[in-house]
Amino acid sequence: MTLCNCNPFLSKTPIFSLPFHPTTKTQLPISSLCCSANPSSAPDPNPSTNSSNSDTNNGGGGPKKKLSDQSSWEAKDSEGNDYLYRLGKEADNMNIAVGARAGLVDDLFVGKFLGRDSDIVFDYRQKVTRSFQYLQGDYYIAPLFMDKVVCHIAKNYLAHLLNTKVPLILGIWGGKGQGKSFQTELIFQAMGVEPVIMSAGELESERAGEPGKLIRDRYRTASQVVQNQGKMSCLMINDIDAGLGRFGNTQMTVNNQIVVGTLMNLCDNPTRVSIGQDWRESDITNRIPIIVTGNDLSTIYAPLIRDGRMEKFYWYPNHEDIINIVYRMYEKDGMSRDEVVSIVDTFPNQALDFYGALRSRTYDRSISKWVEDMGGVQSLGDKLLKRRKNDNLPVFTPPKQTIEALLESGYSLIKEQQLIMETKLSKEYMKNMDD
Repeated sequence: MTLCNCNPFLSKTPIFSLPFHPTTKTQLPISSLCCSANPSSAPDPNPSTNSSNSDTNNGGGGPKKKLSDQSSWEAKDSEGNDYLYRLGKEADNMNIAVGARAGLVDDLFVGKFLGRDSDIVFDYRQKVTRSFQYLQGDYYIAPLFMDKVVCHIAKNYLAHLLNTKVPLILGIWGGKGQGKSFQTELIFQAMGVEPVIMSAGELESERAGEPGKLIRDRYRTASQVVQNQGKMSCLMINDIDAGLGRFGNTQMTVNNQIVVGTLMNLCDNPTRVSIGQDWRESDITNRIPIIVTGNDLSTIYAPLIRDGRMEKFYWYPNHEDIINIVYRMYEKDGMSRDEVVSIVDTFPNQALDFYGALRSRTYDRSISKWVEDMGGVQSLGDKLLKRRKNDNLPVFTPPKQTIEALLESGYSLIKEQQLIMETKLSKEYMKNMDD
């Protein structure tokens, strides 16, 4: 880009950075810009049409009014397109390889924290991926569950070497609170997988097409983890039936259709993923396995869950799995295996999260005593949020877990479950509700 030297400030700082070609990523030439009030001081890029353009009528008699002699709004690229039109067309460009680079962006905006050439979505990528540092301790992973997840991930990374059809999606489904997501995260931690995790709440938006674009973008982000960091990655969508399932007379939205179509297209073309722009022949992504969890896959559009696209795995832990998982949960509290077996046998046919709720319920009395030691409920907010840096909170002493306390908490939880099922106050508030 050529700038005149009439203004000492503009001669040092370009008005805007040069656009990039969508395929080759090379800078496109821009016609020379003049920032002088006197157009004659700059070379005329098109002398044959300059006079005619300046003398054309604008709706009735006067010459055409320019926005500003210093403006770049009327600049054209090598293809003859307006530069700002190109910016608007590529407003959804998710090319993360182009960051704040010295020489292309003013030094004021480059920054020095990450160096002269920094990635503009560095923080975004760190938030999208999950590394599971919070999973501290020794947890039990069911062998059957681990075999299924590990086999699915390995098959997809070896798909180009296998002479067989490999489904891209693994659908893990089963009853509520059975540890589907938690067991999967434990396996990711054991394998060193850095996944991109989505939830059902991201599958709907007020803007049509946004969730489908988000899925494709997250898929490409997982591919870049493999390419740039040398780590295995995958895309995981939790509770997919809550976002895509059809329950009763629920409405089918455009975003539901686009999300289903996007997942079906990923299964059929796992290495060619569009992000809303023109297709690029050289744009090939890594094949990334997808894992989804749900409670009832029968509520999802049938062509998406067919065998060629999705491999189904029904997870229902048996008695031995439940005992092993719960024992690891209570092992740090000094509970013996026989005591854990007694608790599980006392409350049969309960989900795994029920036994975690037992332990949480036993903390209630200790927390109430801790609030009293701190000054009561009136000073709770000030002590927690407005204390000085040197002020220490009262020491919280966790309760000693005993089988009697756990059984008492269990009976209390069972009573609450029965009250919900038996009372059904919704019938009192909505008289026209069917049984």
